[in-house]
Amino acid sequence: MTNRFSLTTAFLSVFLLATPVLAEDAPKEDPAKTYQLLNLFSQVFEKVRTDYVEEKTDQEIIEAAIQGMLSSLDPHSSFLNADHFKDMQVQTKGQFGGLGIQVSMDPSGFIKVISPIDDTPAFKGGVEAGDLITHLDGESVSGLTLNEAVDRMRGPVGADITMTLRRNGDKPFDVTLTRAVIKVPSVRHRMEGDIGYVRITSFTEQTEIGLNKAIESFNEEKGDRLKGIVLDLRNNPGGLLDQAIAVSDAFLSRGEIVSTRSRRAEDIQRFNARPGDIADGLPIIVLINGGSASASEIVAGALQDHARALVLGTRSFGKGSVQTIVPMGVNGAMRLTTARYYTPSGRSIQALGIEPDIKVDVAKIEKLGIGLGSREADLRGSLENTDENAEERQKKVEEELNGDEKKEEVQDYQLSRALDLIEGISLYSEMPRTTEE
Repeated sequence: MTNRFSLTTAFLSVFLLATPVLAEDAPKEDPAKTYQLLNLFSQVFEKVRTDYVEEKTDQEIIEAAIQGMLSSLDPHSSFLNADHFKDMQVQTKGQFGGLGIQVSMDPSGFIKVISPIDDTPAFKGGVEAGDLITHLDGESVSGLTLNEAVDRMRGPVGADITMTLRRNGDKPFDVTLTRAVIKVPSVRHRMEGDIGYVRITSFTEQTEIGLNKAIESFNEEKGDRLKGIVLDLRNNPGGLLDQAIAVSDAFLSRGEIVSTRSRRAEDIQRFNARPGDIADGLPIIVLINGGSASASEIVAGALQDHARALVLGTRSFGKGSVQTIVPMGVNGAMRLTTARYYTPSGRSIQALGIEPDIKVDVAKIEKLGIGLGSREADLRGSLENTDENAEERQKKVEEELNGDEKKEEVQDYQLSRALDLIEGISLYSEMPRTTEE
């Protein structure tokens, strides 16, 4: 009994010592009432410890209590035990094990998919942003904490897991995925004709470096022929705030990028751009969708407010809060929502998201056979083209027609629209200007 009393006394002492610091700017509370509530906690703790039907360790009970306190605040505050904290640190470096999905708690009690990560088991298995995970291997996730659900989704590489998903309120369906080591390059890039395409999958420690390498590659390959850049932030769940600021700063020469505001007015932070634009003023299209969250929304909002880029796609996720990771020694860490962030124009996008300048829903492009095969050259007795280069041009026409027949369907309609938009801007900027006298 002595040990129990000592533990309870020590536990209360920690809370009481911490109370003056944490409550410094909080509404004034009656110290006697606070002590009574802490005493209530100690009574519940002792009762669970001694009489619960299954034996639980002190660590399990206390961690569960802390987790309950934090998770009751908002969907993004949580307790990370030592193992979870270590996993989180690995994730921000760009490599971790699992299924490749970013998730959060949903008010329904299910697990909500913020976004799948490119080229991971979840992405390849057809998991989509907004899906609700209701069961894991046939067991309901209702009643589990977010960390408990994530623990169940983790497992040995190569092992299968069956998730039951509910999409847009439709009938639930099962998806079986095979766990893998997730190695996610933060930045991928390629040329689309004379347009540079940059895909940022998440904001990790390597994002700024990857972006700089991508732009350098575009300039080396195309030089003055580079027409613009498509920055794809679709299904990007966010990540490190400093990397979101760095990406925004890369394209902005001046002005505010983002501000964060906590409960104390003196803690407002403003982050401003430094001179220099790595794209040298070229047109930029930012692609977003419902899976673009947090750091992605900072970038999209900053470039949109400064009219440095056109934002195209669908409304973003709407996570406008900042989480601070507070290490707790050998016990892990606390993820606590400490501020809201605001775009340069002063708007909070919490729960509202970034509205695109040009709304383009996900669509599938299909060819229609109308009019194909009915050309002037196919008509009996049609006149021949007698131009000197007619034969060469005819070959080009045939190559285009044959190529169109063999070409795979264009699946990414939003990207296609972005590329067309940059082509249009480029053509317009090259048009000769006339003046009236």
